[in-house]
Amino acid sequence: MSSTARTALEIRGVRKAYGSTEVLHGVDLTGRAGDVLAVVGANGAGKSTLIKILAGAEPMSAGELRLDGERVELRSPHDAHAHGIRTVHQELTLVPELSVTENLLMGHFPRRFGGLIDWRAAHARARDLLESIGYGAIDPRTRAGRLTVARQQMVEIAKALVSEGGEPRVLVLDEPSAVLAGSDLEALFALIRRLQRRGVLIVYVSHRLAEVTELATSIVVIKDGRVVAETVPERTDENELIRLMAGRGPGRLYPARRPDPGEPLLTVSGLHRPGEFRDISFTLRAGEITGLFGLVGSGRSELARCVFGAEPAHAGSVTTSGGVTSADVTTSGSVTSGGVGVSGGGRTSGGTSEGLGAPGGARRFRSPREAIAAGLALVTEDRKRTGLVLGLTTAENIGLTTLRTTTRGPLLDTGRRRRDVTAMVERLDIRPAHCAKLPVRTLSGGNQQKAVLAKWLLTGPRVLLLDEPTRGVDMATRAEIYRMLDELSRAGMAVLLISSDLTEVLGATDRVLVMREGRLTADLPSDRTTEDTVLAHAIGHTA
Repeated sequence: MSSTARTALEIRGVRKAYGSTEVLHGVDLTGRAGDVLAVVGANGAGKSTLIKILAGAEPMSAGELRLDGERVELRSPHDAHAHGIRTVHQELTLVPELSVTENLLMGHFPRRFGGLIDWRAAHARARDLLESIGYGAIDPRTRAGRLTVARQQMVEIAKALVSEGGEPRVLVLDEPSAVLAGSDLEALFALIRRLQRRGVLIVYVSHRLAEVTELATSIVVIKDGRVVAETVPERTDENELIRLMAGRGPGRLYPARRPDPGEPLLTVSGLHRPGEFRDISFTLRAGEITGLFGLVGSGRSELARCVFGAEPAHAGSVTTSGGVTSADVTTSGSVTSGGVGVSGGGRTSGGTSEGLGAPGGARRFRSPREAIAAGLALVTEDRKRTGLVLGLTTAENIGLTTLRTTTRGPLLDTGRRRRDVTAMVERLDIRPAHCAKLPVRTLSGGNQQKAVLAKWLLTGPRVLLLDEPTRGVDMATRAEIYRMLDELSRAGMAVLLISSDLTEVLGATDRVLVMREGRLTADLPSDRTTEDTVLAHAIGHTA
């Protein structure tokens, strides 16, 4: 946009304090109509608090907001919406039991004579809206909870554009691309550019710095609640942004891998679930990090949940090396490597375990409990809904998977749990240091993700399945997660890393499995494969 375009949004001297702790220290921002104003910063920098203020969800302690030169007070999300500010939050807000149409048109349903909802017109309107923004593949009659997280994200974006007040003046996008790839990501970028041409200011918050430098017209860097730099893509690059965010150079993001795979720890043979994936076979080996890439709808997340016993399969088997029954497993196992230690081994001991079968035998886990007993752990793609219990403390969340092994008779062994949690907080550098007693919802996204990892590592797994583990996580925390996975694999663990980030899925792994429309289409060595090759297999455009 031209530098003469009208100023759409001004933020002046905004401060926010929680009690005696101030988290925003006089933030100033300016965005013009048709701009993409990128806001970047490490987890805990203050971005989320600023977004909540713009969304009307949090009052500021001091400062002012101006829209088109007019000072406004945002006392509630309704106020923000009425002023034309729409926010697509990183954490999903859809009602999972309602259809896509109901989520999109809530409060704006077309009606017919007698005031009844005209469902045929409602579904048609929802379908037209989804098609207009490039997401026509989503069936508006589908229950939102049955969609993948990526498709739920698309619906969230569409929902922000539905209003009796018309198109937004300011659209705030918080990590909108975190679970998108390929054509879905292209559709998002195309939508942003169309909104730009119509004069909408886009406030774009993302840890994907390559996207920031591609899309943004201006970039603001926030660190420790203050604006530390304002720049434009032409005068910066990703390394400089990381330096500004962290106060130091970026260092090496991905550890150097020299894979020497050991014995197979998990073998999937002919796994089939109608409508989601079919005839899936692969092996995960000790000491190896395997990537799994696929576009939205490829079945990658559904496959992980099925392997873990969270969803039933129609056919096929899952074989674990040296297969364990509950009588085989003790609670004293540990894996230690470098700065990452795993102790506690929460796998069940004593009694019988349903459906596990003979050691080394083929089976399909009928529940996550059986999978955990066999040495598996799954970090799901949506940490807020399926990874954490937000009403509990960090310590209580970390200790959830090992409750059965941290009891003395009917009572919780609080001393043992405190030692386990303290060790995990220190080893994974979960911040703040006193986070154990804090509600887990108060932690930054990156530290919440570390808490989820800590919870599962306490079970002493042999096979670790991770679905989008760096979603909404800053570059410094990403580097810590990659380093931890490297150390765990070197200690003999098998790791499956599911990701929609092509750079990550190649940089952090030893080999990459590619899925397309529910089938495995390729098994590629990471160090001899390009992003273009992986994407070609994912969309079916190989020679």
